[in-house]
Amino acid sequence: MTTRLLLLSDTHLPVRAKALQDQVWRLVDEADAVIHAGDWVSVALLDELEARAQRLVGVAGNNDGAELHERLGEVARVEIDGARIAVVHETGAAAGRERRCDERFGPASLEPADVLVFGHSHIPWDSTTPAGLRLLNPGSPTDRRRQPVGTVMTAIVDDGALLHVTLVPTPR
Repeated sequence: MTTRLLLLSDTHLPVRAKALQDQVWRLVDEADAVIHAGDWVSVALLDELEARAQRLVGVAGNNDGAELHERLGEVARVEIDGARIAVVHETGAAAGRERRCDERFGPASLEPADVLVFGHSHIPWDSTTPAGLRLLNPGSPTDRRRQPVGTVMTAIVDDGALLHVTLVPTPR
């Protein structure tokens, strides 16, 4: 079985934008699972994504209020088509990220993951740690910060393997 993923983070609605772009909603509709790595800001977006996505996995971020934290928590762990996926908002500074993530989510951790999706920086990231943990930050579709345009990521999971990770620009 092949599973299509959409990875989002740092949507900051309605603070950084009034709404997600139509392009992002089309990607939501095409995905088998949507993963949001926090900083939703609006509970309304969570409600919209829960209603529209086939499957939604999300965590709360540092800009999210009490209701989002209560509904989502700060760490999510799921298995999708054989791939163990963990989701958090923050992983700390880029320096030392692989080591810290290996300790917390890598093969030797108590609950190992194959993939860690994170956000916070609004800067896309795709790397693999020395222990083999794939680290993915989709950036932000609505608040590009120092990037040329906003971004999200798409990926395919097939029989436990993460394939075709693509950074998708989301211009306004």
